[in-house]
Amino acid sequence: MKIGIAGSLESNDALITVKSSEKLEIIIESIVYDFFYEQIKAVILDTLKTANLSNVCVICKDKGALDYTIRARLLTAIERMEKA
Repeated sequence: MKIGIAGSLESNDALITVKSSEKLEIIIESIVYDFFYEQIKAVILDTLKTANLSNVCVICKDKGALDYTIRARLLTAIERMEKA
């Protein structure tokens, strides 16, 4: 199984793990889950669409990261997964 990880659990960051899967699965843990779950999910889905990925499992452990941080961490994790 290929896996890629990027980010940290520091404040205002996110730890993103991407691994190959038979279907699309998105798991989000966030300190602002009740307020921003839909926005975080939308950023992840948009980034996956741009990267032409549909069969991956994305685990996002968010500590209040902004959209561009989540996108950057996800793209880096995808790149690391593809190189694994």
